[in-house]
Amino acid sequence: MPNVNRRQWLTASGANLSAAGEPTAQASGGETKWKTISPRDVIKNRHLPNVVLTTHEGKKVRFYDDLMKDKIVVINMMYATCEGVCPRITSNLQQVQKFLGDRVGRDIFFYSITLKPEVDTPAVLKKHVAMHKIKPGWTFLTGAPADIELLRRKLGFSDPDPEVDKDKANHIGNVRYGNEALMLWAAAPGLSKASAIAESIKWVDWPKEEAATKVKGDRK
Repeated sequence: MPNVNRRQWLTASGANLSAAGEPTAQASGGETKWKTISPRDVIKNRHLPNVVLTTHEGKKVRFYDDLMKDKIVVINMMYATCEGVCPRITSNLQQVQKFLGDRVGRDIFFYSITLKPEVDTPAVLKKHVAMHKIKPGWTFLTGAPADIELLRRKLGFSDPDPEVDKDKANHIGNVRYGNEALMLWAAAPGLSKASAIAESIKWVDWPKEEAATKVKGDRK
């Protein structure tokens, strides 16, 4: 196998969140002009809709503006009444959180999004958080069913087979993680070794000087 660095590996990995600049037509005085959208904006527009969600503490947040922008994030989908792998994945992610230490809630953020927003109200999720003794830095989220469904598909928690896709239990096995500012995204099975998941998350954690330079460049 040829040697590759971490950036090349991440670029080639099976992450759904990938994009290249794409042109946008703009009409001005009967003339069509073309403007290139940055790859970061393409990823945002395709995969990170800025829908309104509600945290387990009852706070309204925007998915992109408040939860994703400029952050290193870890995302999974679950539901509080799950009797399948949800509890085991939650327990495994708690071990991941331990490996990452006090960085969780400071510069790495965990988000669990319910697949059953009709049932998992903020109050239900708050009880769920208390029952599982979830530590700070990990937010559980609910929202309007249509918005949750949009997020599920945009984030890649879907199956191309409509029959398989109907079963919500088929969408809770993976954990997606990424560095939004640097456009580095990947995924891992939620029941992988916690130490391996934690190490993989660190792979998208490039030096903050590089991240700051990248963000500044994208905002020009």
